[in-house]
Amino acid sequence: MRVRIASTKATQKITKAMQMVAASKLRRAQTAAEAARPYAQKMDAVISNIAAAAAGSPGAPALLAGTGRDQVHLLLVCTGERGLSGAFNSAIVRLARERALSLMNQGKEVKFFCVGRKGYEQLRRTFEKQIIEHLDLRGVRQLGFVNAEDIAKKVLVRFEAGEFDVCTLFYSQFKSVIAQIPTAQQIIPLVVEGQSGNGAATAYEYEPEEDEILTRLLPRNLAVQIFRALLENNASFYGAQMSAMDNATRNAGEMIRKQTLVYNRTRQAQITKELIEIISGAEAV
Repeated sequence: MRVRIASTKATQKITKAMQMVAASKLRRAQTAAEAARPYAQKMDAVISNIAAAAAGSPGAPALLAGTGRDQVHLLLVCTGERGLSGAFNSAIVRLARERALSLMNQGKEVKFFCVGRKGYEQLRRTFEKQIIEHLDLRGVRQLGFVNAEDIAKKVLVRFEAGEFDVCTLFYSQFKSVIAQIPTAQQIIPLVVEGQSGNGAATAYEYEPEEDEILTRLLPRNLAVQIFRALLENNASFYGAQMSAMDNATRNAGEMIRKQTLVYNRTRQAQITKELIEIISGAEAV
């Protein structure tokens, strides 16, 4: 019992240290994710405006208009590189798995592009032959836009080669330390939301033409959306890890309390037994 109590105390120290590390990294990750949101949202607004002006144009880029089919789907699944974060990785994989099974039941072809070791390990058990690429970011000390650009270029090369028709991005949106929302976002072809407003729409003149602007802007928007997903994932991971390690620390404390109680009761019973044996021996003499 002494060994078990000592082992549990050592585990409690580790989980407490991991909780503190996750809490310190969470602040920076949350700041980065929140800073990326306005840029990504503004990029969406600009593209929506230009796309509305270019609506019906025969020369619309394929990233906006699509291939005209939806037979082959690429699921870009972004997860963490490490575990010990509760259901963070499993929730993203579960959403992607459900989408894949739903598409396959409709007769669609599904392919996977895994970003992150944990998602790849889980999806490999069921969809190993359908995983066409896996990107490991364990060697990256700090996420940058260059990482998102690299992923976007790989996706664009496959799209231009005609390997898929629709691409959906899966990640976890950070809400708070205890709330991370698994999210699916279609990025190819881009889903353009209608503009809202009660007043008359403002007329813009574009130079160069709308189609040419979209041709240059859409690939960058793809990288921006992937970068936002990576930052949201990073913040969600540390939030989930902080919460999981806090629960583990409290559970270890409860386990130590129960083990100590059993230890004290066992020791007291042993002492009582020895006293009874001594008294019985003395009376026999």
